[in-house]
Amino acid sequence: MRLEKKATIVSTSVAALLVLMKMIVGILSGSIAVLASAIDSMLDLLVSLFNYFALHTAEKNPDEKFHFGRSKIEPLAAVIEGVVISFSALFILYEALSKIAHPREMKHVSESIGVMVASFIITAFLVYFLNYVAKKTNNLIIRADALHYKTDLFSNGAVLIALVLISYTAEELIDPVLGIGIAIYMIYSAIPIIKEGVLMLLDAALDTEDIQKIQNILTNEIGITNYHLLQTRESGSHIFISVHAVFNVSISLYDAHLVSDKLEKKIDTLFKNKITHILVHMDPYDDSEINQED
Repeated sequence: MRLEKKATIVSTSVAALLVLMKMIVGILSGSIAVLASAIDSMLDLLVSLFNYFALHTAEKNPDEKFHFGRSKIEPLAAVIEGVVISFSALFILYEALSKIAHPREMKHVSESIGVMVASFIITAFLVYFLNYVAKKTNNLIIRADALHYKTDLFSNGAVLIALVLISYTAEELIDPVLGIGIAIYMIYSAIPIIKEGVLMLLDAALDTEDIQKIQNILTNEIGITNYHLLQTRESGSHIFISVHAVFNVSISLYDAHLVSDKLEKKIDTLFKNKITHILVHMDPYDDSEINQED
């Protein structure tokens, strides 16, 4: 089983535990902050389940219907996760404003504090694990999941501080005000996830730094005289690269293939944690102007 899939199983299990803990205390105490955190954990659970399904589907081999595989389900999952975070934030914002308009007394504050302490510790360990997997695999879904639980870690800490302040000051306005702050932070965190997923779905090119590295390899290859029409895109854990390499007209097809194979291997080493698909189109002369007209 891929490390990414193991990570989604762990995050799903942790989210289920947090939902149970927070929902019980949130309903009993009447705390908007705790209830908001419980709802967020419930959405975490649904998203983690979907992420597991997305990773399982994305790793299927190409077939007659999907010639390039199903890797785009990974950025699609990231976009869905970002949207889910945003909608949950809007619900939390609504609940917080409702409590400001219609104040409700909080109960079981001590129990709420205990649950949030446990949630903070459990989430901290999960964030550490997901960050480790994200750095090792550079998988968009895991990076989105790690960011998602990182926002949970901050919100859990903020809720914990608020509950402690409420227990000492008896000022319950702190609860909905904090809920508003959490909602705004969740929306702010969701925007980069949605943006990166959408760009990947639209076949945006790799970032400038990666393209420069590819260009350096092509420029320094003595087996070709020039290159043009370098095109790149990323689809989940897959990277697609194509380029027209210009060879001396006198080179044999066999030797040209050897040079192309060498270029593909060099470019492949730039993306160690990705599956690369590199196509080198061999030109006997520079037809860049013709390709630009097309």
